Amino acid sequence: RYAALEAGLRAMLDGERDPVLIMSTVACELHHAFDYFDWTGFYRVVQPELLAVGPYQGGHGCLYIPFDRGVCGACARTGETQWVRDVHQRTDHIACSSTTMSEVVVPIMRQSDDVLVAVLDIDSDQPDIFDDDDIDGLTKIAALVGQLWEGSESVP
Repeated sequence: RYAALEAGLRAMLDGERDPVLIMSTVACELHHAFDYFDWTGFYRVVQPELLAVGPYQGGHGCLYIPFDRGVCGACARTGETQWVRDVHQRTDHIACSSTTMSEVVVPIMRQSDDVLVAVLDIDSDQPDIFDDDDIDGLTKIAALVGQLWEGSESVP
């Protein structure tokens, strides 16, 4: 499923450079492709050490997340994917939604200079629902977003 989704996104977004359009399209396509994705979206780097909610699908998200707080902050701070099988076991989890049970957050690195521009955050209301295929597929889609970000007017 991820390979087909990635191919479709590449075709839809070919030549696109508007980061809001890119993130909106990716969030929508991902959210509707997997029934266990409860919240699907982006947090953008808007200041040093600060993320702000970007385009997303699902219920209300946190508006701002500092790099030193939460799972998204940990991803932004370390540049490493965060795979949380049970958010209740993660002491730094920020409960933007009380229904979230598991979460994956993947860094979005602008390809030309390897600068963090955003994180892709996927929440599920099901415990331990994500697997290696999700991590691999989401990593590839995050890399695509980082590629498309090239030449964008919006940079951190």
